[in-house]
Amino acid sequence: MPRLSCLLRAAAAASVASLISAGAAAQNATLYGLLDASGSHVKYVGGPSRWQLDSGNMQFSFLGFRGSEDLGGGLRAVFRLESYVSVDVGSAGRTASSTDPFWAREASVGLSGSFGTTVLGRTESPFYRATVNFNAFGESPLFSPSARQYFGVGGAIIGDSRWSNSISYTNSASDAPLRITFGANLPEAAGGIFPEPGRNYGLNIAYITGPFAVVLAAEKVQNGAGAPAGFDRQMAYQLGATYDFSFLRVYGQVGRVKTEADVDVQTILYQLGGAIPIGNSLVLFAYGNSHIKTSVKAVTDKIGSIGYDYFLSKNTDVYVAAMFEKLSFTSSGNAVAGGVRMRF
Repeated sequence: MPRLSCLLRAAAAASVASLISAGAAAQNATLYGLLDASGSHVKYVGGPSRWQLDSGNMQFSFLGFRGSEDLGGGLRAVFRLESYVSVDVGSAGRTASSTDPFWAREASVGLSGSFGTTVLGRTESPFYRATVNFNAFGESPLFSPSARQYFGVGGAIIGDSRWSNSISYTNSASDAPLRITFGANLPEAAGGIFPEPGRNYGLNIAYITGPFAVVLAAEKVQNGAGAPAGFDRQMAYQLGATYDFSFLRVYGQVGRVKTEADVDVQTILYQLGGAIPIGNSLVLFAYGNSHIKTSVKAVTDKIGSIGYDYFLSKNTDVYVAAMFEKLSFTSSGNAVAGGVRMRF
């Protein structure tokens, strides 16, 4: 009997281990990310200049986990957790002084199937996705005119490039010519605040075929950090396009942002740029113009950038880039940086 008892316990343990193993096999999780660090000399518009070592001049550094579970019938459960990393100081956040929550880049869970993918949590706004995908420097916070003039410090868009408390939907497969992304968020106002802030809504519709791609993006913002006094709402529209001539990929964007508050602000923006492939490298260039108009004054911000990006492998590249910025009635700014970027 003792021997039989031992055998039964062993069989039970084996059964439990088998069930755990089967459950793990039905799931998969991946660790991934990007690290970008560079040395730079920056002269701020209307301010001083300094030498510094930065994280994320070409692209924000981040660490992420993503995974899925096969639920059968073509349905999958999916999740994504992504945290910004400041490589220069080893802290979480886009910069050393950032107030980003830990999973600021993304924190979402949802379902994916033939209907598309729907996730809940903190997600990228559809307008931001269109902005960074249709300019030569992508999301570069130092060198991309579009990223700076829409989403940078003093940029036209109110709030962040990510929305908390949101729902996001993307249609079917990523290789489909027509790609639709919709997002919306609910504000979480502090108790006793009335009226409650409104919701944000965003949509982008992209058509991609061969060397040509075009996107139309729109959003309505009614809550977000940095809103001016008497803020009611902000409406933003953007049209972007790109074409690959093999020897040159060209980019273009034009947009309008209207903010309704105690002092209404209208911003008209456009960007032109390109990327020239040379062996294992790219020559990047872009020019952006943002004209900001209120009832009392009008100012224009002009940014020009050029860069050289050399790929040591498919995951690692080194770059040098320079930027010049001129804001009306203010002394000009400029920057030059050289760094390394690694994906994993």
